Parts: sequence; C-alpha cells; structure tokens
Amino acid sequence: MSLFQVSEQSVVSIHGNLDRDTLSKNWWSLLTDKQQAQLQQAKTSVFDLADVERVDSAGLAWLINAIRDAKAHNIAVTLTDLPDKLMKLAKISDVDRLLPVE
Repeated sequence: MSLFQVSEQSVVSIHGNLDRDTLSKNWWSLLTDKQQAQLQQAKTSVFDLADVERVDSAGLAWLINAIRDAKAHNIAVTLTDLPDKLMKLAKISDVDRLLPVE
C-alpha cells in the first residue's frame, strides 16, 4: 500500500508510518499528474491522518513541506485527526502554528 491515497473529494488519507524510514520523496512528486490536476482544480484538500501509526521529526518535516508544496500550487490544506505524538512534536519544535488543524 502506498503512503497515501487521494479520494475524488480531494481528501488525502495518509497511512502507516511517517518517519525517516518511509519518507524519501516530497508529497507533490509522489502524486500522479491526474491527482495533481484534481487537487489544483479543487483548490483545497484535507489531509486525514487518522491512520498514521508512527511519526518522527522527518514525518513532521514531510508534512510541513507538503503544506508548503500545496500552497505553492494554490491548494489550501487542512489537517484532521492528527496523532497526539505529532501535535506534541510540533509544539516541542515550535512549528505547531504552521499546521492548519481543523
């Protein structure tokens, strides 16, 4: 299974581990051309993190970069169901204000 799926409603469901062992590319480059076009047309996306099992600082950085990449393509991102560990890590790192949490 891939790290994430993009639904027809532009919900990006992220699964499994967001850590240095699973992340090698940025989010935008992992999308197909069709997914990129869909998200750009929708101009908004929800990142659902309910199925994230583990996250470390690399996962937090990947997520912040995904938000940045989306903004660069005029896509507003909202995050839902963030794991407690991710929020704690963001607060400790003083980047929690960068996370558009719903």
